[in-house]
Amino acid sequence: MDTDEQPEPTAAARPPVIEPDGKDWTWVVEARCPQCGFAASDVDPHGIGGTVRDLVPRWVAVLHRADARERPEPHVWSPLEYGAHVRDVMRVFDERVRLMVEQDDPLFANWDQDATAVAERYDLQDPAVVADELVRAADLTADRFDAVAPDAWERTGRRSNGSLFTVRTLGQYFLHDVVHHLHDVRA
Repeated sequence: MDTDEQPEPTAAARPPVIEPDGKDWTWVVEARCPQCGFAASDVDPHGIGGTVRDLVPRWVAVLHRADARERPEPHVWSPLEYGAHVRDVMRVFDERVRLMVEQDDPLFANWDQDATAVAERYDLQDPAVVADELVRAADLTADRFDAVAPDAWERTGRRSNGSLFTVRTLGQYFLHDVVHHLHDVRA
């Protein structure tokens, strides 16, 4: 093996599992996040698609950092793990908006973000591939929000825990996640 090649981590090198975040973050639709400063209620829903596109270069830069695979602390996701999560958030919310526009008050399928991170081995994914996938997912999600008809912003959908969203509040909630994780990776 060349000296500049790094072996891929093995299953035995699995990093510590992150403690699942059991908080209900839906409050961010109503109040400014004290950690990242994002105020979801200030978001104009018609600008969600453009904001998603504006945030993508920051995520791509994060995923191309030399330290993308490194956890700042053993129980804190690496920039790569956050990037893979945000990529999947894009995919999940794209599907949820589609359901809300096409169906009356859909119940969203459960998505356990923490179980997904472990099962999909976010820590072993290729940061460059994740960056490309995040760009594609963001384009689709931004296009989905751009296509919401003016009379569809108040259509509803529900999470399995009973949290009710409109397309507007789901978009605001979604943007908080994307922005907050940029704060988490200091980007």
